[in-house]
Amino acid sequence: MHSLPSRWHAVGLAIASAGFGLVTQANADELRVAQQEKRAEGSPSHDANASGAALAATKGSFKLTDSDTAITLGGYVKLDAIYSDKSAGVNSTADQEYEAGAVPVGPNAGANERNQIKLHARQSRLFLKTDTPTSSGTLGTYLEFDLFGTSGNESVSNSNGLRVRHAYGTLGHLLAGQTWTTFSDPAAYPETLDFGGPAGEIFSRQAQVRWTSPWAAGQWAIALENPESVVSLPDGTVFRADDDRVPDLAANLQWSTPLGKYTLAGLVRELRVDSASAPASQAAKWGYGIGVNGVVPIGTLDDARFSLYQGNALGRYTVGFFSDAIVDTGGGLSLPNQWTAALAYRHYWNATLRSTLALSALHSSNPAGTAGSVNKEAQSAHLNLIWSPVKQANLGVEFLHARREVTSGDSGDLNRVQASAQYFF
Repeated sequence: MHSLPSRWHAVGLAIASAGFGLVTQANADELRVAQQEKRAEGSPSHDANASGAALAATKGSFKLTDSDTAITLGGYVKLDAIYSDKSAGVNSTADQEYEAGAVPVGPNAGANERNQIKLHARQSRLFLKTDTPTSSGTLGTYLEFDLFGTSGNESVSNSNGLRVRHAYGTLGHLLAGQTWTTFSDPAAYPETLDFGGPAGEIFSRQAQVRWTSPWAAGQWAIALENPESVVSLPDGTVFRADDDRVPDLAANLQWSTPLGKYTLAGLVRELRVDSASAPASQAAKWGYGIGVNGVVPIGTLDDARFSLYQGNALGRYTVGFFSDAIVDTGGGLSLPNQWTAALAYRHYWNATLRSTLALSALHSSNPAGTAGSVNKEAQSAHLNLIWSPVKQANLGVEFLHARREVTSGDSGDLNRVQASAQYFF
């Protein structure tokens, strides 16, 4: 394994030689995205003590005739133009967003897939939010879609399909539906033009039932979430359990101080193999994950964001980079120790111009006998410059350097330059 300091030093020299100078912070399944979504959906728990009085329609919303329901529509259109020195393969979404597990590895990594250019508008999205006063508090619903569904034909129409991102309702402290896993903290994601975000990001949107309640310094939440076991077999193939039997249990504790906002998160889950075709036909083990996230204001506008997670069941919560468990040749089910780390700094050069520097890594201590093709570690560095001539628009350019290594020791690097134009409504 390369030492992280030496790799980041090399990345830093490349950045300096490109003339970017010293820059700053945060990610992309949310900046203005996070800000836009937070404005739209608010906290995913509504005030249980809200009165039954009719809600006033807020800016960007309207009311149905003869109804107390306020409806808000919003979203954005975004064009991404991406140059990659290596392609992930024919029509791969990994050429449209950074996917840590798709960086080509080995002596001939990407030899036949070099200097790829992609333009797409698939990150564009639409949301619909409603708020209705009731005697038990505000009843809220939130639906959001983007265009990362089924890929369209790039020859003519690029007719990409809609994909559900969020679909949930809230009443008082109770949330039911699909949204961010309670094990993550989207507020701590750094801002990147790249839709995929840093390598070491804990990320999932899935169906769940969540209870959220305030406490003196913030709020706490606990949820039962959709389970899914993704297991690597001895030949390197990936197996998904047919019958997961226990929901994932996720919880977090959020608190705010004058020095920033922080989240402590925990996860407990059962991992299973339940196929006669797998060496361990009915094996199951319990695993865990813990993490801490933070957003620390620096000066008037700048901020630093960090995320640190450790456990033996992070698995698919690392955007699928790690397997949830590994089956060895003897039929044993192993849960390797895994960790992820992300650190970002955002600096405002002035009121309309800002930059983010985001460094991230993740690693798995795979046991002896693990197939050589199974992911072991990855690192990424994002650096961007974003201009907002008006608050409803972002125009930017970004450099990405990333690396992946598999259990066999094979590794590969990816360099990417991306330009984006994003228009909110």
